[in-house]
Amino acid sequence: MLSDAHFTYPAARRQDITEERFGHSIADPYRWLERPDSEETRAWLDQQDRIRHAAIDALPGRDRLSSHVKELISVGAVGPPVWRGTRYFFMNREPGQEHAALFIAEEDGSRRLLLDPMKLDPTGHTTLDSWYPDHTGTRLTYQVSVNGDNSSLHVLDIASGAVVDGPITRCRNSPIAWLPGSDAFYYVRSLPGSAVPEGEEHYHRRVYMHRVGTDADTDDVLVFGAERSKTTSYGLALAVDGRRLILTARTGATHHNEVWLADLTTDGSPQPVFTAVQSKAHAHTRPLVGRDGQLYLHTDHDAPHGRLAVTDIENPQPENWRDLLPQDPDAKLEHVALLESPELTRPLLLAGRNRHTFSEIAVHDLATGEHLHDIDLPGAGVVGEIRGRGHEAWITYTDPFTPPTVLHWDARTRTRTVWASPPGRQSLPEQPPGAVHHLNCTASDGTQIPVTVFAPHSRRGPLPTILYGYGGFGLSLAPAYNPEILAWVEAGGIYAVAHVRGGDEGGTQWHAAGAGANKQTSIDDFHAAAEGLIQEGWTTSSQLVISGESNGGLLVGAALTQRPDLYRAVLCGAPVLDMVRYERFGLGPSWTAEYGSADVEQELEWLMSYSPYHRVTPEGAYPSVLFSVSDGDAMVDPMHARKMCAALQHAARRRPIPDDKAGVVILRREPGAGHGARSMSLIVGLLADQLAFAAWQTGLPLDSSA
Repeated sequence: MLSDAHFTYPAARRQDITEERFGHSIADPYRWLERPDSEETRAWLDQQDRIRHAAIDALPGRDRLSSHVKELISVGAVGPPVWRGTRYFFMNREPGQEHAALFIAEEDGSRRLLLDPMKLDPTGHTTLDSWYPDHTGTRLTYQVSVNGDNSSLHVLDIASGAVVDGPITRCRNSPIAWLPGSDAFYYVRSLPGSAVPEGEEHYHRRVYMHRVGTDADTDDVLVFGAERSKTTSYGLALAVDGRRLILTARTGATHHNEVWLADLTTDGSPQPVFTAVQSKAHAHTRPLVGRDGQLYLHTDHDAPHGRLAVTDIENPQPENWRDLLPQDPDAKLEHVALLESPELTRPLLLAGRNRHTFSEIAVHDLATGEHLHDIDLPGAGVVGEIRGRGHEAWITYTDPFTPPTVLHWDARTRTRTVWASPPGRQSLPEQPPGAVHHLNCTASDGTQIPVTVFAPHSRRGPLPTILYGYGGFGLSLAPAYNPEILAWVEAGGIYAVAHVRGGDEGGTQWHAAGAGANKQTSIDDFHAAAEGLIQEGWTTSSQLVISGESNGGLLVGAALTQRPDLYRAVLCGAPVLDMVRYERFGLGPSWTAEYGSADVEQELEWLMSYSPYHRVTPEGAYPSVLFSVSDGDAMVDPMHARKMCAALQHAARRRPIPDDKAGVVILRREPGAGHGARSMSLIVGLLADQLAFAAWQTGLPLDSSA
C-alpha cells in the first residue's frame, strides 16, 4: 500500500486572472501552465513526473500486465493490398516490431522492403504517416513525423529505393493525387509561417501542384483554396481513367463537405477548372468515378444513414442524382466498392453496412442496385475497409477477440478466404476469455443508448469495470480487436463501451444530437450508461472507472465534474478541457463547428455550461484521475490536462485523503509521441499504466491474473 506522502502535490501558483466575456467573469488561475517551456512549468512537470512514477511504477501486477499487453499487441499486423498494375503495396508489422513497415510484392511473388521507420530512426520516434504510389507503381510519396510533429513529405523511386525529392514541409497529412506520367502530383500545403499569424502554422492550407525534383517553395500553381477559410481541409484523388481530378473540401470539423470535379484533358492546364458537384448542402459525400464513366456518390444528403446515388459525370449537380442504393433506416452505409471486370457477367457493387454496431456486406448489381446475395463474415465484428479490383475484393475484418485480418473475396466463385492474418496470431488463446453482451440504457430524455459489454465467462455479481466513451465528431466506436479490452477481461474485469450521441452510430442525426448546443446530451447519455451498468448488476460506483481520449477525454472530464459520486476513477487521455480557450491551441480553431466558439455569446453559454476546467471547485471531492498526454501532441495541446490537473490537485489538497488511493490525481506525460501513431513500446507502457491504475483503484487483483 502506498503512503499519503506520495501524494504531496507540488505547489501550483494560483493567478488572479479573470476574463470578462458577455457578462461572464471567467477565472483562469492556472493560465501560466499554458507555457510548456517556462521555468516554472518545467519545474512543476518534473514534480508531476516523480509523483507519477512513485504512484504507478510499483503497482501490484503492473509488470506482469505490461508483459501480457505486449504479447497481445505483438501479434503483428498485415494491411490490405494497394494494387498498381501487377504489383501491390502493403504494410506489415512482425511480432515485437515497433512500427509497421511498407513492402512491395512483385508479379513473380517476391517481396521487398520499401520503408521501415526503424531504419529511418532507430529511436522509434519517427512514424510513417501516409504513402501514395503513382498509377504505374514507379514512384511513391511518403510522409513521416518525428516526435509526433515535424512532418515532411518525400518522393521515393521504387525501383532503386532512392529518395528523389523532399523533404517538403508544411504538408502534414496531405492527400496526394498523382498525375499521369508520374512527374507531378497535386498536394495540400500550408502557407509559410511568414504569411500566417503566430500559432496558426497548421492552418491556411491550399491545394498546389508539384513537379518532382523542383523546389517546393517555388510551387506557384495554386489549384484550389485561395479564398477558403483558414481551417479548410481537402481530399484529393484521380479517377481511374486518369482524366478527372476529384476534390473534397471541408471547413473545420463540420460533418459536411464540398465536392468538386475537374476534367484534366480540356486544356492541359496544370490549374484545372472545377465544376461543383456539391457546394452548399449540409451533407457529407464521398465521390468515386467508375470505369463506366459514371459518377457515384456515397452520401448522407437527405439520408442520415447514407445512400448511394449515381449521376452523369458531365451534369453532376444534386438535382440529377439517382438513387442506386436507397437509405436503409436500420443500418448505416459505411463502405462502397465497385467490381468491374470482363471476367464478370455484370459489374457488381459491394455495400458494407453497420447494423446495430456490427458489419455486413451485400452484393448488388451495379447497373440496377438489385440485391443479389451477401458475403459471409467470420463472426459478429466490424469491416474496416473494402478494396475492390476487377473481380476481386480485399476486406479488413476484426472483432473484439480477433486481430485485424484481411479477407479475399472472388466474385466469380463467390468464395471467401483469408488473404493475410497477423503473423503472431497463433500466440493468442484459441477460446476468447469472455463474451459480448448488448445493453440498452435509457437516457434522461427516454432515448435508448446502446452499450456493448465485454465480460468474463466466469462472471458472478458486479465486477471492476472500465466504461469507455467518445461521443463526438460523428465517429463511431466499432467492436474491434483491442488488447486493452482483452487484458482487462482476462484479468477478471468488465469492459463496456457507451455509444452516446455525438458519434455516428445512429447516422448524422445521432451526431447532431450530441454536438454544439447539444453537447451536454453526450454527457447525460454517458451518465445513463454508467447508471444502467450499476442497475443491471454489472458493477458498482466504487468499482467503476471511466475512460476516454481526445474528445472522449472531454466527455469523461465533464462527467467527473458533474457526477463525481458516480465514478471511482477516471482515465483521461489527450483531453480537451478548457472550453473557453481551446480555440487558441493545437487544432482547436477547426473544432468550432463541433463545440461552438467562445467568441460568440450564445455559444459561450454552451461551453461554460460544461467546460470541465471551469467546473472544478476547491471544495469539491472528485474521483481519482490519471491524465495521459504526449509532449508532441500537435492536435490537442497538453495544456488542457496540465491546467485541469493543477485544479484537481488543489481541490484534493484541501481535504483529507480517506485512504491511500482515493482522490489521487496523476499526470502522465510522454516525450517523443504525438496524438496518434506511436511505437509499440510506447503503446504498451501507456496501456499498462492505465490498466494498472484502474485495477489499483477498483481492487482488481492483477497479480493473480492470467
